[in-house]
Parts: sequence; structure tokens; C-alpha cells
Amino acid sequence: MKKGYISEKSEERQRRCPGESYTINDSVCKGRQRVNYPKCNVCLERVEPGSFSRAPTESKLSRDIFKSYDIRGKYPSELNDTTAQKIGTSIAQFLKEEDPDVKNIAVGRDMRISSKSLANALIDGLCTAGLNVINLGVISTEMMYFAVGHYQYDGGVMVTASHNSAEYNGFKICRKQVIPVSLETGIGRISKLTSQYHPPRGEQLGKVILNDIFGDYKKHVLKFAGNLRHLRIVVDAGNGMAGKTIPIVCEGLPIEIIPLYFELDGTFPNHEANPLKPENMVDLQKKVRETRAHLGVAFDGDADRCFFVDETGRIIGCDIITALIARQILEREKGATILYDLRSSWIVPEEIKAGGGIPYRERVGHVYMKATLREKKALFGGELSGHYYFKNNYYSDSGMIAFLMVLEILSTKRVPFSNIVSLLKRYYSTGEINFEVEDKDKKIEEIAGKFSTGKIDYLDGVTVEYHDWWFNVRKSNTEPLLRLNVEGKTPEIMEKGRKLLINLIQGKTA
Repeated sequence: MKKGYISEKSEERQRRCPGESYTINDSVCKGRQRVNYPKCNVCLERVEPGSFSRAPTESKLSRDIFKSYDIRGKYPSELNDTTAQKIGTSIAQFLKEEDPDVKNIAVGRDMRISSKSLANALIDGLCTAGLNVINLGVISTEMMYFAVGHYQYDGGVMVTASHNSAEYNGFKICRKQVIPVSLETGIGRISKLTSQYHPPRGEQLGKVILNDIFGDYKKHVLKFAGNLRHLRIVVDAGNGMAGKTIPIVCEGLPIEIIPLYFELDGTFPNHEANPLKPENMVDLQKKVRETRAHLGVAFDGDADRCFFVDETGRIIGCDIITALIARQILEREKGATILYDLRSSWIVPEEIKAGGGIPYRERVGHVYMKATLREKKALFGGELSGHYYFKNNYYSDSGMIAFLMVLEILSTKRVPFSNIVSLLKRYYSTGEINFEVEDKDKKIEEIAGKFSTGKIDYLDGVTVEYHDWWFNVRKSNTEPLLRLNVEGKTPEIMEKGRKLLINLIQGKTA
């Protein structure tokens, strides 16, 4: 039997409505069927199935919830318990199509108001299709990845909408070995199975097994921490999952944590759990200055991404963090391959080469980064969006490991973080600028034609490079937007390129 499979409790499933944790008796079941209770027409545990009238139709399944990297929509108008149960069954069917020997799948959930209900419905659908579910409880997304890798489960689903606002929820899915499931590699198939849903017949019902993984997870991430000195750190959890994970991981470390918004609250009463928006970093910046902390860090809602500010409260770009972590890793492993996404500053490949590593440029998106990390056996990869990937973390991303490694860097250097970062501020960038454009492909082609004298590649959208500046224009993988990044050797060069590109994208120049 696999390590970690049996933990606190093992429970055989009894009669219950999809998505509900409590059992019901026959009378209640019959009564619900008589009044066309919405869940009855997808329930395999009905008393005398078919003997009572049931609602002839359901709300139409929204195909829009099946995204490039996950399943996500508004609760309950787009994603509800009935849909979640069907999706659970469809995920099980998809995994069995890929591997008939699939048996055990991990399920975790975040702190959103709808997450418990959706998780219960999802688990019901998975068990109905014959899979055993290892219920991980309330965890961060990266903990689900850890569980699938560490205990060698056959797959995993995390109930979360990450950094999205309170009305959203969804599912992040991976297969065994923590291989992500994207629209191209499985979500499209799951969408089709869900739209053609038929309750499975003849399957032996799966079991639900609880597994508290916090102890093993803490041991794992602390392997990356190295020697830490006493540091005062402000952490903004944004009322998300870092409010649970940070106290557990940091207990016993020489770190003084100054908490901001550690209460788990899926209504996000203080600010969105999306540190990519500067307005969501204001409280952290203020607290760092007030407390004279060494560093500040903000996590997104499901705590798989982190964003840093120095002791002055200045936001540090994620590509700078990628360069710092890369150099730290290369001190131990010369010659290692390090990945970075193509939006990153020139500083990243320069620092990788200076540290004796091999830089490898990749298109934007965790699916591509993780696949290339495996293919190249790269030790580390970083994205401008705050995702940091580690080979020794089952080729998956971890905000916690990135946080601990930055603490190690700060402990080792023994100078203010702003001093460390200032050595890497050799270029000037715009950050990512978003545009709504009707024909994105045509606009990218038009822009490429205007800059034919530069070094051009089409790895992701179009990137054009000159000796003193470069830019990338690409379609968003997750939103109907065109995204622009510009970098130059001086502020003036960067600003000139920014204005030129904005005018071209908005059609203001010939």
C-alpha cells in the first residue's frame, strides 16, 4: 500500500446527496425526489431510482468554465455542486482513459466560501466513478502538488480560484507525477465528457480517506531553506491560504513573522488576494516601513505565488527574484540549466551565465514551464507572474520554497535587501501592459512587420530585440487581452519604445 494512503480515518460511503457531507434516510431521499430536487437526476444513491418524477432539465452547462489551465467560473451561476459532481466523474473517466490502473486521487480545497461544498460534490463524483479519494482538507495549491508527488498518488484536484475575486471558484488538475492537465492535454476532454454526462453504472464505489500532510510538507520545504538568521518579516496572506501555511512552516525558525490578514476568509475583506495589482501591495509596503522589517512578502489566495518588497517598501520584480534564486542554486550546482519566461529582464540570462549556469528561455504559462523543466532536467525556473518552479519539488511551483530561499539569501548576504537588489537593476522595464484588441493575431503580425530590422522570434507572440531595447507582444493565455512588455538600457529608451508600441497597438500610427 502506498505511503500516506491510510491516515487518520477511513470511511465507507453511505447514502447522501451529491455535495453534502451528512447522510440522509430513505424518507428524506424519497421526499426530495418527489419535489424534483435538482441533485436527484445525477445521484446514483436514490431510493428506487426512476420511481419518482425528476426535473426534466438542468441549467445549461457553461463551456466557458473550461479554461486553458483550469476549470473556473462564478459560483453558483456557472459552477455549482451539481456541475462539480459531474466534473468529478468526468475527471475520473478521463484519468482512466489515460491509465486504466488509476485508483487514488488527492483532493484539497482552499478557504473560499463555496470550496467545501464544491469539494464534497467533486469527491462524490470521483467516488461514483470508482476512484478512491484522499481528502487533504484545507490546504494550499502547492501542498496538493506535493501530496501527489510525495505519496505517488495517481492525480490531484485542488478546489480554488487562486487570486480571483470571491464570487469565483474552480479546479486545478494534475495527473500522476504532478503533470498538469491543460485544455490541450485533458481539460478539453473533461469538458466533452461533462457535457455528455451519463452516470456511471457498475463501478465499485470508491472510498474517502483523510490524510493530514502538513508534517511531511513542512519537512520537505525546509530542505530548501539553508541556514537562516534572525529576520523580521511582514507577510500579507490576503486572507488566503498562507495564513494557515506560514505559521506552521515558520514555527521553530529564527524568523519573526509580522502577520497581515492571516484570518482565512473567502470574502477577502481587506483586499483581493492578487499581489500582481499594485493596490493590493499598499498595506504590506506600509507595514514593512512601520515595523522596520527586513523584508515583506505577499501571497496570492491559494498561496502558490509570492511577491516581495524590500525594507523600504519598494516592490521587487519577480524576474529579479528569479535571478537571485538562480544564483543561489548555481553556487551549489554549477552548470545547471535554469528556465525563465520570455517576459523576463535581460538581467536573468546574464546572471545565470555569470553564475555558471545555462539559461533557457520559455514561453509564458505553467504548463510550458513544467514540461520544459522536465525535458531539460532544469533545476529551477521562474516566471514574471510570481511562479517559481523547482526540479526537487516534483517539477512543480512553490511560493513557500521561493520565500524560504529568499530568506536564505538575505541571511547569507547580511546586507539590506535593497542593496542586494540594486546590483541587478541595470535595465528599465514597463511591466506588463494589457490591451483589448479585436483581432490579436492580425495586430501581432502588423507589429512584427514594423520591426523587421530587429532580431525577431515567435516563441510566444512576437519578440523583437535590438542592442539597447527589446519588447514582446503576445496573446494572454487566460484572458481576452494582448499583453506588452518593453525593456531598455535607459529610462528614455524604454519610454520611447513604450510610446511607439502603445500607439501601434491602439492604431494611432501608420
